[in-house]
Amino acid sequence: MNRFLFALVLAVVFVAPAKAHGEKANVTVVYEHVLPNVPGKSIKAVLVEYGPGGSSPGHTHASSAFIYATVLEGAINSAVNGGPVVTYRAGESFSENPGDRHDVSSNASATEPAKLLAVFIVDTDEKELTTPYRD
Repeated sequence: MNRFLFALVLAVVFVAPAKAHGEKANVTVVYEHVLPNVPGKSIKAVLVEYGPGGSSPGHTHASSAFIYATVLEGAINSAVNGGPVVTYRAGESFSENPGDRHDVSSNASATEPAKLLAVFIVDTDEKELTTPYRD
């Protein structure tokens, strides 16, 4: 499994282009598989790319989703559930629990791109992984 994840990370780092300055995130599903020993659950991986100054609007994830995320390139600002903004740099990881509110998700740099790989353990029938806040 570790070799698979390493190969997946290498593939997304070297193949996927970054978005232009200040744009919203470019999100691409890069892996999806039903977990055979956990009925009703799947693993889904998404590559999140931010151009310089890029960000995502505040959002929630599927109610069943546990998320492990690792920064592949650059640095990402993140704040969850009204907490402080934390900056994660390439090689650092964090997680989100079901029901968390992701208030801030952005590139920490105004001049360099950033990439994040987010791996979801989620109910197989969940179609929408991310829903922007409805204020």
